[in-house]
Amino acid sequence: MKIVISSGHGQYVRGAEGLIDEVDEARRVTDAVAKYLADLGVEVVVYHDDVSQSQSENLDRIVDFHNTQGSHDLDVSCHFNAFEPTSKPMGCEVLYVTEDILAEDLSATMAAAAGFINRGPKYRDDLAFLNGTANPAVLIETCFVDSEADVALYEEHFNELCAAIASTLSGKDFDEAEAEQPPPRMMEVKVSFSGKCSYFGGPNDMGVSPSEDLAWWDDPADATENPHLFLPNQPPGTSGLARRLDPSKPYVACRWDYDLTPKSMLADPTLRALVRNRKSGLQALAWPADWGPHQDTDRAADLSPGLMEALQLQTDDEVEVIYPAPTLIIAEEPEA
Repeated sequence: MKIVISSGHGQYVRGAEGLIDEVDEARRVTDAVAKYLADLGVEVVVYHDDVSQSQSENLDRIVDFHNTQGSHDLDVSCHFNAFEPTSKPMGCEVLYVTEDILAEDLSATMAAAAGFINRGPKYRDDLAFLNGTANPAVLIETCFVDSEADVALYEEHFNELCAAIASTLSGKDFDEAEAEQPPPRMMEVKVSFSGKCSYFGGPNDMGVSPSEDLAWWDDPADATENPHLFLPNQPPGTSGLARRLDPSKPYVACRWDYDLTPKSMLADPTLRALVRNRKSGLQALAWPADWGPHQDTDRAADLSPGLMEALQLQTDDEVEVIYPAPTLIIAEEPEA
């Protein structure tokens, strides 16, 4: 399961203000929920807008970010409500266009976890986030920033609240997730590469011969056993696995030291690298697929064309690769 979650508004496009600040607290909730989701075994991408200067730019940027994160199951936006200063409790609610059942469950779970009044699910067809995201989406209104009762409950039950949100979004509880986790890997190695990048692999890569294989993939059976990397059929006129790589999939080649990261480790589909666009801060997970590029190219990494596009990279842009990577991805853009 993969969830993309973002905080509402932005560093320069502020939201509601009261006893607490909406932008600051939405980021706090987003990051905490993301951590709990990762603990539950969910692949999660987090976004905070530190760039936009206007409301329209902010909404477009957030929606565009969600829609460029590849295949995923759910889009989530974290917000806080406001009305007028009061000592009375006001409560939580979840806004939706299509996800009425999830919104109902999520609002009820949040209310139970923090002691909020449950305002329930609210159908809204006038919000850019819910209308613009291509995948199922919900918008969380955590509580009211100008309600003394709400803010007190929020601060007291912050961890329980964020854990409950993560559990409901993922459909898992923490006891089940703990039981499903494999034994911890006895592995301390972590390697990194930094420098210019290019692309490789797939039917249209004329830089490799039609018969060229990959550093640890050289048997046609490897392709059928690893559909996360390869096309279902060998491209016409080719026999090597380099041309059979699926260019839309996220994969990477670096000059691996096999003493530190042996081929058997690099071929393990449960381990991926974190690849970061050093200029924009955008980053994503990718599978190691080959050794390269040659040191004479003065480049540090070759990426799949799909990964290049997702990270908004051009040939010879600067990237950083960290292997192995954690499940949690924090994808942020730099300050203006």
